[in-house]
Amino acid sequence: MAHIAENRRARFEYSIEEQYEAGMVLAGWEVKAIRAGQVQLTDGYVHIRDGELYLIGCRINALRSASTHIHPEADRTKKLLMHKAEIRRLIGKVEQKGFTLVPLNLHYKGGRVKAEIALAKGKAEHDKRNTVKERDWEREKGRLMRHKVSSGGKD
Repeated sequence: MAHIAENRRARFEYSIEEQYEAGMVLAGWEVKAIRAGQVQLTDGYVHIRDGELYLIGCRINALRSASTHIHPEADRTKKLLMHKAEIRRLIGKVEQKGFTLVPLNLHYKGGRVKAEIALAKGKAEHDKRNTVKERDWEREKGRLMRHKVSSGGKD
């Protein structure tokens, strides 16, 4: 599974409950731009409308070589493809208090672009601080271990 773009902020802002894979309806110029790495997922979110899922806020910048008769829209809403039973299940979960759908990453699977979306719950401010503390501690621990190894265990 080759990653195209990742929404690192989603794992910081939300606690991930369940993950799903969804296909995407894309225009030809969007596929070319994605292959060229012109995609940003940071501000994206998933919206449910009429029993269908849509990815909103995923920015795909058109290549300069895009066709002259097509006027690409970078922030176009993209439809996500999933089985109807999965969508119904997600709708039931999202209607519960505090749950939302966020995109985690875009990746290739069998030559097609897929979106990994997550059923998530927003983290409280103190949970975010704990995440930062843990990340800083892991970084410091790695630094200490490297220092200890490079000095031969002599301090």
